[in-house]
Amino acid sequence: MDLGIAGRKALVCAASKGLGRACAAQLAAEGVEVTIVARTEGPLVETAEALREEHSVSVTPVAADITTPEGRAAALAACPEPDILINNAGGPPPGDFRDWNRDHWISALDANMLTPIALIQATVDGMIARRFGRIVNITSSAVKAPIDILGLSNGARAGLTGFVAGVARKTVQHNVTINNLLPGPFDTDRLHSNIRTVAEKSGRHVEDVRNARMADNPAGRFGHPAEFGAACAFLCSAQAGYITGQNLLLDGGAFPGTL
Repeated sequence: MDLGIAGRKALVCAASKGLGRACAAQLAAEGVEVTIVARTEGPLVETAEALREEHSVSVTPVAADITTPEGRAAALAACPEPDILINNAGGPPPGDFRDWNRDHWISALDANMLTPIALIQATVDGMIARRFGRIVNITSSAVKAPIDILGLSNGARAGLTGFVAGVARKTVQHNVTINNLLPGPFDTDRLHSNIRTVAEKSGRHVEDVRNARMADNPAGRFGHPAEFGAACAFLCSAQAGYITGQNLLLDGGAFPGTL
């Protein structure tokens, strides 16, 4: 299927690796000019070079912390009029809610709620004026099935979800959609790190923990980042203009609910 977005411009956050990179790669494969943002310059530049070579499109790397006003300004200077915005940032660390103070909460809200909202504010009116816009927020399966040790993430991402539910109904009449992608366990560096932490704390072998996690999932495996990127690209397509305010769960069937 031709997604009808060749020549569009996209701003993709946290895109040097993992799910952000997968989204940028799939958009580039569709002929989208991509600006990718991440904190660490080395891996970011390597990703940009790889995407350019593989897909023959313009890829602009911006080494910046998107959770800061300065980082957002740098990203928007490089891509001032995106047709597509992919909001993404690393989740806050796990822990016991009794140990979190106001600074912990503000940091989580800045990264996983307020930054996406700020970027939506900065770009949505231009999308409305051009009569095309696709905004996808990468959140977490924990929005539907909260994880007790990820309270900071649960709270911040749920706040973003509530915000999107309202504004997405206001923009869709202008062919500007806003949706959320909720990843479950995907085969990324972050998942590998979490598995190693569990193995170290439990005294088990990493491979045993990994196999047990996969066996617990109805799909019997972890998700491939490319699968996530493909879902993201479809939500950004010309054909997806009637989909807005939705929370698409990609978790291999782990969430047991009907809705």
